[in-house]
Amino acid sequence: MSKHFDAIIIGAGQAGPSLAGRLTAAGKTVALIERKLFGGTCVNTGCMPTKAMVASAYAIHTARRGAEYGMTTGAISVDFARVMARKEKVRLDARSGVESWLKGMNNCTVFEGHARFESPTDVRVGDELISGDQIFLNTGGRAAVPDFPGVDEIPYLTNTSIMDLAQLPEHLVIIGGSYIGLEFAQMFRRFGSEVTVIEKGPRLIGREDPDVSDAIRDILEKEGIHIRLNAECIRFAKHEDGVAAGVDCTSGAPEVTGSHVLLATGRRPNTDDLGLDKAGVKTDARGNIEVDDFLRSNVPHIFAMGDCNGRGAFTHTSYNDFEIVAANLLDNDPRRVTDRIQTYALYIDPPLGRAGMTESEARKSGRKLLIGARPMTRVGRAVEKGETQGFMKVIVDADTQEILGASILGTGGDEAIQSILDVMYAKKPYTTISRAMHIHPTVSELIPTVFGELSPAK
Repeated sequence: MSKHFDAIIIGAGQAGPSLAGRLTAAGKTVALIERKLFGGTCVNTGCMPTKAMVASAYAIHTARRGAEYGMTTGAISVDFARVMARKEKVRLDARSGVESWLKGMNNCTVFEGHARFESPTDVRVGDELISGDQIFLNTGGRAAVPDFPGVDEIPYLTNTSIMDLAQLPEHLVIIGGSYIGLEFAQMFRRFGSEVTVIEKGPRLIGREDPDVSDAIRDILEKEGIHIRLNAECIRFAKHEDGVAAGVDCTSGAPEVTGSHVLLATGRRPNTDDLGLDKAGVKTDARGNIEVDDFLRSNVPHIFAMGDCNGRGAFTHTSYNDFEIVAANLLDNDPRRVTDRIQTYALYIDPPLGRAGMTESEARKSGRKLLIGARPMTRVGRAVEKGETQGFMKVIVDADTQEILGASILGTGGDEAIQSILDVMYAKKPYTTISRAMHIHPTVSELIPTVFGELSPAK
């Protein structure tokens, strides 16, 4: 006979555990199912371990620049094993924290195993069959492996397996010039690997404005990273030195030989082995669970949160999904997915902080625009730190004075963007920032200056 719960949560990523906490606090009985690692992508293979590695790479890079700051360091060597051990402690501490929190939670029963629907209300985990009045999917996503010619004949890395490397690659070839690929490119270059990035498109991170893409390419190339764009036909073959990656580019050698290959070409949702057909849950062409503005699937008692719903592929969007679900179910607060403003960061050094529309998107909207920009060479805090690469850019609706979007590529950009985002959420005009007094010396203090230099878009 099956055990019955008020709620079943499948997946212990960013949204699931927090929802379990809210539901149990409200007196609900909860079953939480995790098939592998507690904490999901962020804790195990995403934000936390990668940013720990980014921090190591930053420290190493700064040490190499010691003479600029008046510091004598001698030759800098990299202990890759210690870098990886530091990363490992960060993720294991976080993972164990999530697991012990859930297993110690009153009214929450933790099941470890693979969950599959047997009906819209019944879920099987190993030999156990359980049922729930409401079911919440937080199953995350995984690296997509494109069907490149020869890819099945070579050893390759994904963002998951690269976390477990024992030795530093001599030459890391990265397929994909977007967010994940570029973060790994810079960190491994700073660790001492030769790095080549191969991108099918005409520029890096194609969703960003061309000026942002060009500036990021310049930052990476100055550190010795090789960038190959317009790679129309990517193919692989074994090579005595590792792997040969064939590229049909407009310039450069037709083949790149590397010791290791990282596939960083996007992600796919973990929805193909849940038995969703038995629950009647619809997915789109990419496998994402289709949800409404309140994160309900087409089956009203089944919800989807995080990467598996295609409504945002970030830790912060997953957590916001939890907040939306909890607000509607427990707080009588009708929060919606469409309430949120797109925001994210690229964690190269210096980082890119983004909020709202790109300039390209704003121009396509047909609005009359005001645009302001300022190079980081004119930001006092950046000059003092010796980190002057990048620029700030803001976009405003000329008629309403509404802030439409912003890009801050520069030291502290991932933090400074938040002040712009908060004003956007408050639905206040850009003058709220331009008239505000900020602390000196900071990066944020130059944001009012950028708004004060707005001019009509040409």
